[in-house]
Amino acid sequence: MAFTYIFQRVEKKYLLTREQYEFLVKAIEPYMAVDKYGETCIRNIYFDNTDDELIETSLRKPTYKEKLRLRSYGTPDSDSTVFFEIKKKYKGIVYKRRVSMTLDEAYTYIDTGRLPSHLEGNIPVEIDYMMKRYRLSPKAFISYNRVAWAGKDDPDLRITFDRDITSRYDDVRLESEAEGHKILPEDAVLMEIKIPGAMPLWLAHALSEKCIFPHSFSKFGTAHVQQKIKLASGF
Repeated sequence: MAFTYIFQRVEKKYLLTREQYEFLVKAIEPYMAVDKYGETCIRNIYFDNTDDELIETSLRKPTYKEKLRLRSYGTPDSDSTVFFEIKKKYKGIVYKRRVSMTLDEAYTYIDTGRLPSHLEGNIPVEIDYMMKRYRLSPKAFISYNRVAWAGKDDPDLRITFDRDITSRYDDVRLESEAEGHKILPEDAVLMEIKIPGAMPLWLAHALSEKCIFPHSFSKFGTAHVQQKIKLASGF
C-alpha cells in the first residue's frame, strides 16, 4: 500500500558544537522527548541533471527552489518502503510532498520512467513531471544518523540532530554501505527546528543563552561544493 504525505512548516538550521549540543539536550528534555524511532540512519539519493541545475540554482538562494530525493530509514532491502520526496522552499516556508513505494519499485521507475500502477493522486504526477522536466537521474548519496525529538504538549514542534553526515558520488544506491566523505567535522552536529508556527519562548531563551543562531546549510549543497573542489584538485 502506498502512502502520500504533505508537510508545510518553517525549518531553521543550526550548526552546533558538542558543548552547545549537550546544553540543548538538557534544555529541551522538560518539554520534548525522543520519538519512538530513536537514532536512525537516514539514507538519501539526491537527483539532478548533467548540468547540476537544481543544486546550482539552490546555492544561489533564490526565493523559490526545489529538490527531489529518494529516502529510506535504515538500510533497505528490495521490499522495504522508501519515499520519493519533492521538497520546495518559498520565502522561508518549506513544503514537502512525498509518496511511498518499495525499493524495487523505485529503482524500476528510475530505470524505465514507469511509475508503479497502484499509485494515485497528484504527488506521483508531480514527481514524474519534475523527473522529466529537468531530465533527472541519481546524483549523490547522502546519509546521516538522526535523533528526532517531538514536543510533549505540541507534537508539531520537532527538533532533529544529525551527525556523521556522509556523501558520495559513486555507488549511488540506498542499500549500499553508508560510507563516503564526511562533510562536517567529527564533533559538529546539525540541528533543525521544525515548527508550523512561532518558536516557544523557552526554546528561544535556550538558544539565546548559548548564542546559537540560524545557519544556512544544505547537506546536498555542501557535498556538491566539496565534490567540485575535489574534482578541480584532481583527487
